Amino acid sequence: MIGVYTFLLLTMSKVGLGHLQAKQTDFGLKVFFQLTLDALDKNVAFSPYGMTSVLAMAQLGAAGHTHKALTTVMGFSLQKQGMARQQHLLQQNLSSEQGLKIASGVMVERKMNLKKKYQQALVRAFQTHPHQVDFSKPDQAVSVVNAWVSDHTTGAIPEFFAPGSLSDETLLVLLNALHFQGLWKVPFDSKLTQKRMFHCANGSTVPVQMMRLTNRFNYGEFVTGDGIDYDVIEVPYEGDSLSMLLLSPFEPDVPLSVFSAELSSQKIQQWRRELKNVKRQLAMPRFTLNSEVNLKTALINMGLKDMFNLATADFSRISTDERLCVSKALQRVKIEVNEQGTVGAAATATVMFSRMAVEEITLDRPFLFLIQHKYTGAILFMGQFNQPQEQ
Repeated sequence: MIGVYTFLLLTMSKVGLGHLQAKQTDFGLKVFFQLTLDALDKNVAFSPYGMTSVLAMAQLGAAGHTHKALTTVMGFSLQKQGMARQQHLLQQNLSSEQGLKIASGVMVERKMNLKKKYQQALVRAFQTHPHQVDFSKPDQAVSVVNAWVSDHTTGAIPEFFAPGSLSDETLLVLLNALHFQGLWKVPFDSKLTQKRMFHCANGSTVPVQMMRLTNRFNYGEFVTGDGIDYDVIEVPYEGDSLSMLLLSPFEPDVPLSVFSAELSSQKIQQWRRELKNVKRQLAMPRFTLNSEVNLKTALINMGLKDMFNLATADFSRISTDERLCVSKALQRVKIEVNEQGTVGAAATATVMFSRMAVEEITLDRPFLFLIQHKYTGAILFMGQFNQPQEQ
């Protein structure tokens, strides 16, 4: 019996991107762990790639102790020679996948002058040019940003910022948008979907529509550092370059934090090396998640407090017009999984301103999910599912 699953769209190094993407993946997984510490029995959906991309754009403009802190916590620096090119290749590789759209955006106050070197770095690493926005009209600026996000998530996230989210002191908004739509290589038969009970993290049970598929899967059994047994099963998407990995403990009542604490790029690579092709019957819930995450507390807890303080933040590589600090770091994610496949959308922003082995595998208990691109290892989406809505 399986109680937790981790769901990944996977890709491994095809163009020499392994080192950079491994560092980005490890950082994203650590942020996810921080986010879930205060949401142990709640649902969370997250895009590690989106969050890392936005913070990397800020890192390109950081100097002094702020750059040192970002480099230390993130594990890499795009300011190093050749790293911006690696980021460019990574985003280009991901964007070439059918059904996957990725975009980076920079909205800058029209009266602020960005340094030429920073603009060039944004183009080299993220293929994006700054768009001038009149932040002295905050409501209008919110509409501009929301239109950009809606356009680059195919309308899945039409209102990223709520009214009043931006002020006339906003000078810069760094953005990333992801949209993924993938069909299963072998779809679930909707005629076999039936209502079953899901055992929630809080001890309650809720009926869910459970999908069922009998097929040959890549499957393996593993043990955590603390001796907790779990298994991993891979469900491929059409084209085989993306897949979902489902992770579940053998024993019930094992908290998801046991696994999210140990997740790393190296661990995921180990899974893939050791999976064996076997016949299994997989039962998993049809589900939808909508998540809004404030990343500020998680990033502060990881050692990035100074970049949120106007007195200590150093983003002097961006502009000398105004002293900048990060005021907000936000993300919205939508995930839908059904018999045909998966649709996922994510939008992430940082806002800167100038003042302060089982024959039947049944996923009927809380699970983790990740979506990863195989050839680069980029984790596009992830989350935890603890509490379904009654159906």
